[in-house]
Amino acid sequence: MKEVDVLVIGAGPAGSTAAKWAAKEGAKTLLVDKKSEIGTPKRCAEGISDENIAKLGVEIDPRCIARRIEGATVISPDNTKAKFTHDNIDKNITGVVLERKVFDKLLAVDAIREGTQTMIKTEAISMSRDDDGCFIVELRKFDSEKILIKAKIVIGADGPEAHVSHWAGINTKVPQSEMESGAQYEMTNLKMDNNRAIVFYFGSVAPGGYVWIFPKGYDTANVGIDINPTKATKSAKEYLDDFIANCDVTKDAQKVEINVGGNPLCGVFDEIVADNFMLVGDAAGCVNPVTGGGIDTAIESGMVAGKTAAKAVKENDYSKENLQEYVKYIDENIKKPFKKYIKIRDFLYDLSDEDLNEYVKILSTFQFDTFSLKNLIKAFIKASPRSLFKLRKLF
Repeated sequence: MKEVDVLVIGAGPAGSTAAKWAAKEGAKTLLVDKKSEIGTPKRCAEGISDENIAKLGVEIDPRCIARRIEGATVISPDNTKAKFTHDNIDKNITGVVLERKVFDKLLAVDAIREGTQTMIKTEAISMSRDDDGCFIVELRKFDSEKILIKAKIVIGADGPEAHVSHWAGINTKVPQSEMESGAQYEMTNLKMDNNRAIVFYFGSVAPGGYVWIFPKGYDTANVGIDINPTKATKSAKEYLDDFIANCDVTKDAQKVEINVGGNPLCGVFDEIVADNFMLVGDAAGCVNPVTGGGIDTAIESGMVAGKTAAKAVKENDYSKENLQEYVKYIDENIKKPFKKYIKIRDFLYDLSDEDLNEYVKILSTFQFDTFSLKNLIKAFIKASPRSLFKLRKLF
C-alpha cells in the first residue's frame, strides 16, 4: 500500500492548484484523474476576466489563450442589444477565452514541478477509514490494476457529479431546481459582429438561464446554453439547436466539438470539510450562481485548500476543527457573496420576455463607470422604479 500525506482526486483547475500548493508547502502529494488527458472534455465556456486573473495573482501562459476579449453584449428576446465596450464604460470589460485543454494541463504541470506525483486514467472507486482515521482509497488504473492509497488528507476535486464527498459522509446533493442543465458546441464559420466581445441571450430562448457566444477566433466560438430543467419543456441540447438554427450569427456555423453536463448553482455547500477531508471547486459548490462560471473560484479554493492541508500535515492534526481555516476563508470570500448572487439569479431568471426587453433597452442607453452585477441592478432600479420592490433587498 502506498502512503501519501495528501491525495487529490480530480485534476481540474481546483485539484491541480490544491496539489501544487500542498506539495509546495512540503506535503507528499498524489494527484489522480480518471481521464486519459487532463483538460478533456471541457465543461466550461472557458472565459475568465482580467479582474479575476489579477485577483488570483496568476499569470496566464499565452499558449492557453484562444482569444482576448474586449467587451460584452446582452441581447433581449426582441433582439435589443446592450453593448458594453470602451465607448460606454470607463473601465472596459476585458479578459480571455481560454483553451482549457492547454490551461488545465499546464496547471497540472505546475503541480508536478512543485513535487506532486500524478496518475492519469486512474479512477477512485472506493474509500474507507482505517483505525487511525486516515483514508484508504482504492484506485483502478487504466490497465484495470487496483491499488490502495493511504492518505492523511483527501481533497475531493471531482466536479459537479462528485462521488468522493459521499464516501466522506458529506451531503452534496443539489436540488433539481438549482442544478442547471447545459450544452455547448465549439463552432466555426460564425458571422459575429464583433469577434472580441462575449454575447449573452436571455429569455424564453433559455428558460431559467441564458445562451452565450464566447469567441475563440475570428469566426470560431463556444456557443452554449444553461437552462433550469424545472422551467423548461425540452432538453438543453434541443433549446440550443433551436437557437442556432434561428440566429443569424450561428445558422451557417458547423460544430467541431460537443459538450454536455450539469452545473450546480446552489452556492457553496453547507459542509466542505470533515476529518481528513476537504472539498474544492465545483465539488464544493464554488460555482457562480448567476453566470455558472467557476474557473477563478476553483483556483482560489484549491490554493487555500492546498495550503491548509499542508499546514495540517505539519501539525499532525487532520481534524475537521483544524481545517476550519479553509472553511472560514471560503465562507467569507466565496460563500457570502454567492448568497447575494442567488437572489440576483432568482430575479433575473424569473423575468418575462417583456420585462427583459424593457431592461435591456434601459441598459442600452445607460452609462457605466464599471460593468458589474451591482451596477446592472442599480441601473434597473434607477431607470425602472417598478423594479425597486423586487431589487431593494439585494444590496
